[in-house]
Amino acid sequence: MKNLNISSPKISIVIPTYNRACELDRCLDSLLKQTYKNFEVLVCDDGSTDFSKRVVDSYTDKLDLTYIYSENFGGPARPRNLGIRAAKSPYIAFLDSDDWWAPEKLSVCVEKLKNDDVDILYHDMLIASSSSIGPYKYMKAFEPRKGMFNALLTTGVSIPNSSVVVRRHLLLEVGGVSEDRTLISVEDYDTWVKVAQVTDRFVRIPLRLGFYGLGSINISSASIHQVDKINYLYAQYASSLNKWELKKSNDFLIYRNAYIYLGCGELCLAKKYFLKAIFSSISFEYRMKSIFRYLTIVFKHT
Repeated sequence: MKNLNISSPKISIVIPTYNRACELDRCLDSLLKQTYKNFEVLVCDDGSTDFSKRVVDSYTDKLDLTYIYSENFGGPARPRNLGIRAAKSPYIAFLDSDDWWAPEKLSVCVEKLKNDDVDILYHDMLIASSSSIGPYKYMKAFEPRKGMFNALLTTGVSIPNSSVVVRRHLLLEVGGVSEDRTLISVEDYDTWVKVAQVTDRFVRIPLRLGFYGLGSINISSASIHQVDKINYLYAQYASSLNKWELKKSNDFLIYRNAYIYLGCGELCLAKKYFLKAIFSSISFEYRMKSIFRYLTIVFKHT
């Protein structure tokens, strides 16, 4: 059903995109299938040169849709901020253009938002290949923990970006998504850390309500440069931690670096950092993971 007559949508869906016309079509199609209809869509185009605009035009008579085109920034931060500023609802739902949602996604989220103790919610996802047809791998979001700011910096808390619904005023309060180019590809994680400095009311929905697409080049994919980015992110918050928290944060950063090195095939560095992590102050769970990955590298790749 066309939503053009909705003057006060409950949720504003912000979709940054760049040269992903085919994926964008799949993404928008999943919004047509939502069982909950009171939402607006803001497609924020970071200077696409493909036929993305034609795809958007094919949905303008089916969705309450606004198309915002801007000069290429080179990452999703600026498009997201343009969407946040233009949004008309009290809640922002983020959806990357190569991801898509299950039909009940918004219905489930809106039901949860009736609880006044929720400022930001998120859910599990399924990891998909280039096809919308399975098999899928499971992307489990982590349960919120007491003191989310510290948890985000000292434990393996995972918050899939395309699962998040957050109060718009909180995003404005923390200055939106950082447009610091050093944070490109980790700016979403940085956003949750900033939000956690002003609220601890995070809620996880233990349902698989979306799909994380792997079909095209993804700037968040593991690369050697990700180590510099995540180290830079952690450095921004060092002064907000006490001595013990800072040690835990630095030790968990060692594990993060090891995992990134492993993901981009830098096995010597991965082995070195997993060994460091084994003798650090990280939790028993992550020391066990470090031991397993260290031994896997030793016995499989040497």
